[in-house]
Amino acid sequence: MSGPYAGRQDEAGNVNPQIFDEQAEESKGEMARLTSFVGAIAISELVKTTLGPKGMDKILKSADPNEQKITVTNDGATILKSVYVDNAAAKILIDISKTQDDEVGDGTTTVAVLGGELLREAEQLVIAKIHPQIIIQGWRLAKEAARKTLLDIAMDHSQDEAVFRKDLESIAGTTLSSKLLVQEKEHFVNLAVDAVLRLKGSDDLKLIQIIKKAGGNLKDSFLADGFILEKKIASKSPKVKITPRILVANTPMDYDKIKIFGSKVKVDSIDKVAEIEAAEREKMKRKVDKILAHKPSIFINRQLIYDYPESLMAEQGVMVIEHADFDGVERLSSVLGADILSTFDTPESAKLGTCELVDEIMIGEDKVIRFQGCHEGRASTIVLRGASTHILDEAERSLHDALCVLIQTIKNSKVVYGGGNTEVRMAEATDELARQIPGKKSLAIEAYGRALRKLPMIVADNGGFDSAEIISQLRAEIHNGNTTAGIDIGRGCVGNMEDLGIKECLRVKEQALLAASEAAEMILRVDEIVKAAPRRREGY
Repeated sequence: MSGPYAGRQDEAGNVNPQIFDEQAEESKGEMARLTSFVGAIAISELVKTTLGPKGMDKILKSADPNEQKITVTNDGATILKSVYVDNAAAKILIDISKTQDDEVGDGTTTVAVLGGELLREAEQLVIAKIHPQIIIQGWRLAKEAARKTLLDIAMDHSQDEAVFRKDLESIAGTTLSSKLLVQEKEHFVNLAVDAVLRLKGSDDLKLIQIIKKAGGNLKDSFLADGFILEKKIASKSPKVKITPRILVANTPMDYDKIKIFGSKVKVDSIDKVAEIEAAEREKMKRKVDKILAHKPSIFINRQLIYDYPESLMAEQGVMVIEHADFDGVERLSSVLGADILSTFDTPESAKLGTCELVDEIMIGEDKVIRFQGCHEGRASTIVLRGASTHILDEAERSLHDALCVLIQTIKNSKVVYGGGNTEVRMAEATDELARQIPGKKSLAIEAYGRALRKLPMIVADNGGFDSAEIISQLRAEIHNGNTTAGIDIGRGCVGNMEDLGIKECLRVKEQALLAASEAAEMILRVDEIVKAAPRRREGY
């Protein structure tokens, strides 16, 4: 058959009309579902070896041969956003990992692995001829039971300041246990907790600045009070100011010379060029006079400042700092309590910042500017030292995760035990529910519990231990009423999570549970994949 009714012939000999363009691809039914499962499980397999304190690292290298940069990391979100995938289901898991990172900062590997394990269980149920909608109904019941258990077992010690700080230290230690910083864990736990407590309940992570300086070792890292700007003070300016008035600006200060490009000037003698330059200088002088009318002690500009305006300000004893990057200017304005000015006609309404001391210090081999006793007393700077840029980059990612989790804990204040304790207790709750639900839905609920128990099993496997033995012991301990039992990954056995100080933020666990469940449910609903043909240009 030819013409508009041409199509494909199925097994029964019937001709199906050809709807899609010849370059389009279509997968239906079991084939579409299998493609989705394979892609999602492959992503889960990629990152699951990085899970837990004994997780391994990955080296990420660009496919572009001209780009030599490599990244060494075990952060799930960093790994997943760096890999290129062509599978739709895999992209969904990568997306929920990014969302987990943006929302709570940690648990990015957990959410991808749990989503993959749920789909691995779903694959077996689909093979057993259980309809996806039945599986989804069972999963929803299991998810609610698991979430209720999670909320019930959470602890809140926010009323007792000393105990709550201990909880924060335990959470930071648990987060850093699976990171590069584990070798100096105690040092960085104190750095992170001190920095977050200075925020006094704020969730503005901008107030905690992280500066990386190669050299020394990780233990040389320190927490500096106030703000550090990675710039130098102009050569003719004073180097120290006490309780200064600080004007933060974003304005061009580089047109005291003629801009040749973009303009045409016809003159009949070189004297006329000198007159134009003199006019430009006079224009700049008027602008400097307007700035000086604000009576600043320090002038910080995002853009370049040429020698002439710089010398005019230095003559008046003003400290000049030029070319501060925009991120630095934004932070400075919030930390110092200043507006970022671009016009200077109304000095009476302009808001200038202040602090107790501004001076120049050395970090490693670099000069930086330190602002102490800032208007926004919650500001602090963590200076990271390390042997190489790769170590510093990974240290920054690790510390960022810990800071995010601590901020979430202060906002939410509820904590749970780590070491697989919560996953096993949630799985016990789903198993109990499965015994009460008749029909095929109970099989889906049991599968949900098995997927939850896979998380601590993977953690034990990554430590080189017998995961089946450890999880069996852990289930028995929890069933017999030992609610603080969990995996002691240091010794490869069941230990007391309270004594070991292994705790996690409730918000991270809850977000991972909900995100993984929703992503797995979305992928399980798929019964057809259509890869659209590219649009053709007319005439081709």
